[in-house]
Amino acid sequence: MKIRVDGTSELVKPYSGTVRQFQQGSGTVGQGSGIDKQFYQESRLFLCRTSPFKNHLVSSIHSGQGGDRFIYKPYKYPEKYREIIQDASEKRMSVRFDGRVALVTGAGGGLGRSYALLLAQRGAKVVVNDLGGSKSGGGGDSRAADLVVQEIRASGGEAVPNYDSVEEGEKLVQSALNVYGRIDIVINNAGILRDKSFARLSEQDWDLVHRVHLRGAFKVSQAAWPHMKKINFGRIIMTSSVAGIFGNFGQANYSAAKLGLVGLSNTLAEEGARFGIHSNVIIPMAASRLTQDILPPEVFDALSPDHIAPIVAWLCHEDCEENGSIVEAAGGWAGRYRWQRSKGIVLTDQRTKMVSLENVKDGWEKVIDMSEHEYPDSTQGATMDVVARIQESMSSDPGHSSDEVSPLSAVGYTSKPVPFSYNFKDLIIYALGVGVSTKDKHGLRYLYENDEMFSALPTFGVIPAMSGLEDLVSGNIPGLDFHLANVLHGEQYMEILKPIPTSGRLENIFRIQDVLDKGSGMVLLIEVETRDENNELLMRNQNSIFVKGSGGFNGPRNSKHLTPVSTPPSRSPDKTLKHKTTVDQAALYRLSGDLNPLHIDPAFSAIGGFSSPILHGLCTYGIAVRHVIDGFCAGDPGAVREIKARFSKPVLPGQTVITEMWKDADKVLFSCQVQETGEKCLTGGWIRIQGFNNSKL
Repeated sequence: MKIRVDGTSELVKPYSGTVRQFQQGSGTVGQGSGIDKQFYQESRLFLCRTSPFKNHLVSSIHSGQGGDRFIYKPYKYPEKYREIIQDASEKRMSVRFDGRVALVTGAGGGLGRSYALLLAQRGAKVVVNDLGGSKSGGGGDSRAADLVVQEIRASGGEAVPNYDSVEEGEKLVQSALNVYGRIDIVINNAGILRDKSFARLSEQDWDLVHRVHLRGAFKVSQAAWPHMKKINFGRIIMTSSVAGIFGNFGQANYSAAKLGLVGLSNTLAEEGARFGIHSNVIIPMAASRLTQDILPPEVFDALSPDHIAPIVAWLCHEDCEENGSIVEAAGGWAGRYRWQRSKGIVLTDQRTKMVSLENVKDGWEKVIDMSEHEYPDSTQGATMDVVARIQESMSSDPGHSSDEVSPLSAVGYTSKPVPFSYNFKDLIIYALGVGVSTKDKHGLRYLYENDEMFSALPTFGVIPAMSGLEDLVSGNIPGLDFHLANVLHGEQYMEILKPIPTSGRLENIFRIQDVLDKGSGMVLLIEVETRDENNELLMRNQNSIFVKGSGGFNGPRNSKHLTPVSTPPSRSPDKTLKHKTTVDQAALYRLSGDLNPLHIDPAFSAIGGFSSPILHGLCTYGIAVRHVIDGFCAGDPGAVREIKARFSKPVLPGQTVITEMWKDADKVLFSCQVQETGEKCLTGGWIRIQGFNNSKL
């Protein structure tokens, strides 16, 4: 229903006609307030639900065969309703896109037109792209894009037309840059149909559909990508279909392209998260030229594109954190898809260690049995779950060598003393590795050896404690045999008993306190004692190391030796600080001694199931402790006595770490999250600070 501020309806000419359906006592202005219903009943008006005046008020005359006769005429709203209508309208318009520039392909009609109109109505500047071709891809006409642009401008919005093919994505994006200087949103909506049964499908039919749907989305999105990275924001929408998810007779070309868009979007979601770029898939069912010949007339009339547009617009909004999702929408309904996989079965013959055709036949019912299932949500998760099942099957194999030693036999292992020497340069390299800058208030305290307050960061204490731990993957410790790519840092505790000197010769001894069986992997609990040149205990570290795929040995799940994490209070943080890492943060941090290729080598990180090298968990640990020192210790690192945290999710170099902190007696509780993804990366953290119990924030 279109309403002017003065309360009169937009159209002024009386109209008489026939409609098949109308509804009394509902509407869009102030819906749910109770005022609309009362108002409509007082005025004896109805809200028309079908063309030619859909969503406009009408006055019914009489009912008869074929529908209800009505007259549409301008109506002056009573004075008392003007403020209510205006307030409700403003409330509905609270989700805005002011300052954003959106490119919508295939926007000359149907869904694309609805997207463009809604975004423009909410303040976005819109590039309306439409080649103007037929639904089979033939011809071209600029009028489709021009009409939508005229409609936007007539309503006070900003828009420009574009008539290029989506295969020329650079030209589409350049249109936005030439006029508006930026690009924030790309909605890949352009599409064609060339439906034929598989036997009759030509190469031209296959290629043209893929060129428009899949290649077109690739070209447009790739052209916008560097500009989105530059502003650290982007929203990309791919348009898929139920035919892409389930297939559909006569649409082999279309369904293959549509599922290809799902894979493309998932990859962009993963690669773009660190730059604030989100990519999602919409599966719309709406009345359009592509569905006009498929849907029954009564269903076609009910599936207005206007019901889909708000869902797509929300996925494009800066407040929407959805990323990598597939959302279906139709007729006002919306729902999210996820992948489901059966538990499956390891088909390897226990005697021959091979998979035979007979084994597959005998185990097929368990392969397809969905009574036990899981929902993998990443390449890493999907891969490692399978690896864990394979290794679990091997460990429980009766034919497995009886000579193999259980990981439990490693408990109690104590290393020989391992020397560690360092000087001021090592302290400076470490400080740079955890993000200290000369521009920081206390930066020179950690970066300049002649500074009168030159000190070691307390978390430098984890570096000497790493010495000798390479024995864990050497094969020299009974019961331990695993690949370094499967090693993840689970938790870290450290206690500082004496001030860490700015140079020295230390000695470490590590002892395996416990080995825990977590099913999908095992946890090694390792205590490291570090002594100074006088053989006095300087600090104590406890490393909790998770080894993927090494569980299933019937070991304990918990340990009395594990230092507990904290639970943050429900109130808002007392302090919040953030630090943006650099793309070379891991490359710099590893110079302090943690040379695991997982943090630098893309091929090696892929073995561990990661799409790219990840930042050291202990680097994030050091960043968080720096935040606590700056926030609660007036920059004094000597106040820190104990530190504990759990590594929950990896951080990618270049992402921003946000640390939230709460004062709690003689401790500061903290947790960290990645700003670009919203995911927690450090949880359960706490730091005990000397003389802190009565201090003020």
